[in-house]
Amino acid sequence: QVQLVESGGGLVQAGGSLRLSCAASGRTFSSLSAGWFRQAPGKERELVAAINWNGVNTHYGDSLNARFTIFKDNPKNTVYLQMTSLKPEDTAVYYCAAAETLSVYPRRFQNEYVYWGQGTQVTVSS
Repeated sequence: QVQLVESGGGLVQAGGSLRLSCAASGRTFSSLSAGWFRQAPGKERELVAAINWNGVNTHYGDSLNARFTIFKDNPKNTVYLQMTSLKPEDTAVYYCAAAETLSVYPRRFQNEYVYWGQGTQVTVSS
């Protein structure tokens, strides 16, 4: 069983940056693909970024315009989401997820992910 714990959320002004972390226990992240999703109030949960098991390939949601970066530190068993130039519309609960696949392609859909963290709130003030 894999447990995921997110951290790094908080309140930031528009234009600022945050780095979210997702630490895994129970399994090594080197054998898992990972993703970050977010859900804003009244909206469906959407993919923010995904990364394949070895960290080589990534995929990003359509609306991000290269402001976010996902990367893995497998020795630390942690996945990160670096967020820059934050906007009020980035306000949401951000979830980390892991998928049991060694595919070279990042997993893009929620139903491909088996393990989920509890979420961390990101609030961007204008």
